[in-house]
Amino acid sequence: MTESTAPPPVMGSVHDLDEHRTARAGGPVSLLKPTDGASAPEVEAVDRPDNPLADWLTVPDGPVLPVWARSAESVKANTAALGRLAWWHSRYHGIRTPKYLVKAVALAARGFFRAVWGLWPTLSAQDHTAAVKALRAQSKARPEDVELAVRLQIAHAARTRTRRWRFGAAATAAAAAAVGVALIPPLAQVGVGAAIIVPLAHLGRGKETRLLDQAAPPLRVDMSAQQLNDALRAAGLLKSGKGDEDGPKVSCSMGPVRDGRGWAVIFDLPRGGGKTASDVLAKREVIAQELGVDEIQVIMSRVRAAKGGNAGRVSMWVADDDPYLGTPNPSPLEKAERFSIWEPVPFGQDARGTRVAIPVMWQSMFFGGLPRRGKTFSQRLLTAAGLLDAYVRHYVADGKGGADWMPMKAVAHRLVMGAEDDAIEALKAMLAELLAEMERRFALLRDLPTSVCPEGKLTPDISVKYNLPVIFVTIDELQEYFTAMEREDREQVINDLCRIARRGPAAGFICNFASQRPDAESVPPKLREIITIRYSTQVVDRTSSDMVLGKGKAAQGADASVLSEEHKGVGVLVTGPASYVTVRADYLDGPTFAALCRKGRALREQAGQLTGDAAGDVTAAADAAGVTVPAIVSDVLEVMRHTPRMFTTDLLAALVNLDEDVYGDFTAERLAAELETAGVKRTSKQVKISGSNGAGYQRRDIEDAVPAELLLATGR
Repeated sequence: MTESTAPPPVMGSVHDLDEHRTARAGGPVSLLKPTDGASAPEVEAVDRPDNPLADWLTVPDGPVLPVWARSAESVKANTAALGRLAWWHSRYHGIRTPKYLVKAVALAARGFFRAVWGLWPTLSAQDHTAAVKALRAQSKARPEDVELAVRLQIAHAARTRTRRWRFGAAATAAAAAAVGVALIPPLAQVGVGAAIIVPLAHLGRGKETRLLDQAAPPLRVDMSAQQLNDALRAAGLLKSGKGDEDGPKVSCSMGPVRDGRGWAVIFDLPRGGGKTASDVLAKREVIAQELGVDEIQVIMSRVRAAKGGNAGRVSMWVADDDPYLGTPNPSPLEKAERFSIWEPVPFGQDARGTRVAIPVMWQSMFFGGLPRRGKTFSQRLLTAAGLLDAYVRHYVADGKGGADWMPMKAVAHRLVMGAEDDAIEALKAMLAELLAEMERRFALLRDLPTSVCPEGKLTPDISVKYNLPVIFVTIDELQEYFTAMEREDREQVINDLCRIARRGPAAGFICNFASQRPDAESVPPKLREIITIRYSTQVVDRTSSDMVLGKGKAAQGADASVLSEEHKGVGVLVTGPASYVTVRADYLDGPTFAALCRKGRALREQAGQLTGDAAGDVTAAADAAGVTVPAIVSDVLEVMRHTPRMFTTDLLAALVNLDEDVYGDFTAERLAAELETAGVKRTSKQVKISGSNGAGYQRRDIEDAVPAELLLATGR
């Protein structure tokens, strides 16, 4: 190979590709020529055109192991699938054992008949019969021939003797076998019977007769390459020819093949049709209709270049039935003792049963969807992971003020419940505290040496060494706050939330927001667009889905409007501009969440990280100490968390909002009687709030009903 003499390319110069290709034919040429005058070392390429051994020495560009054996998880999954298939076959054939026995006996009888029919020529000495018949025919033609008559008699006698000993031998063998079988143990009799029946049944079978039924698992959905092409053609994604066989077709790089509880296929759209993978994703509903399934059963995604794909390659999986129904899976956090928030949080599983985990560090999350579809339960999964990490400090606000987030009082540094005036002021104060903490952290991180903080961001070591726990900000029912606020307050809170969501992750802030109505009034786009991870349960239409998941996501296939009322706890998770998956979230009920809160409190007490409202919460301290505080006292203290006094009418309304089943029928008189029974002594039945007097309660009177040791433990 000769070294290229072309000068090295410089900024603004034009490189002649044809010249380079010509030089390339003689071997690899470096585009950067040495500038010190030394010649570049020659490199001999194996794939040179003039190398006769190129075809022999080229290493195949393919995997050594099959797909199912490339990872331990895949081997385990396939082994488990083999076990499930074997168990299905054993049940399928086991329940048909009586049928198989009757069928085997019938086939054995037919086999016995065929065996006798086949042995009859031997038993009846047919080999002698031909000679007898020939001599008999000659004897009729020459009756005077004495020698011929003698030969006929001898042949006939020989045949008769042969028949006698052959039939006798067969009868003797059968009798001896019967006697022998009768004398052996019953288990051996069964074995001998099987040894006789099985070959006879095999002999008695026909071309279309099978002893065992065809045990194929029932296919609820069938799919072939032709059906796929027909569906795409009906959706307008393939051009029509003179006939379906003549028109353009997709090129399947895999399948269609059975994959778990459905069909899997990877195909490329034909070139020249002007259609892309995005066009296929947009036609999901039509394709599902043509395949005879619901669109929730059709899982499609683009195959990107990183996985060997192109702009026209689509991966499709069609489930046999709705893959998101059934008993929900309990969250692995339920039995965990500790969890590091720096690890991805277990969240749920997709249609094929693959586990889905969400990395929450450096991220912000937004949950949306219709009421009573599992939105809050799904949101709590991420917050629950932070409960099991002692170096996570929780800031929680619930605009609804119900029971969903009340257990967080045992852990939360700040807890805001409801959207009343005092709660809104508490929310504003909480955001101001967060902004101040964020700026303090940035100032501290800037001053740290690069050897300790190389990227200017929080790390696990810095978090522990400098007592900078991860800040987990959880706000549910955002729309309640925004609709209750005045315009100026609303704009201020939105700006504060945007600053926290935009700059906070580098300082160790995790934002976890949720809203039932993600419209422009309830949750402004300027806040939604900052969020990096989004999750939507069922919504009414594609527009609402895009409001939660991002503009244009429904057209890409991320459409939460296809979910139905039965899909509680199921939602579409968007983790990036081109990454989404429909997930059935793990189940974590209220009592389990409360138990995790108590466990989180114990972890923080051990680590010295119990701070803020949780450290001074009387009811939480009572729960941790095993001291019983009357429920009415605990609930009243909860709803009066942000105010020193409250009118009776407002207190009753707050209690109903907290637990309507318990307090729905309460009146002012019953409330006073219940509190008096619980040990509350009112110093005054009138309270003054904002210049108005009225019947009400003071929080200090309620706290006086709590045991003194708890008040001392909480610093009151």
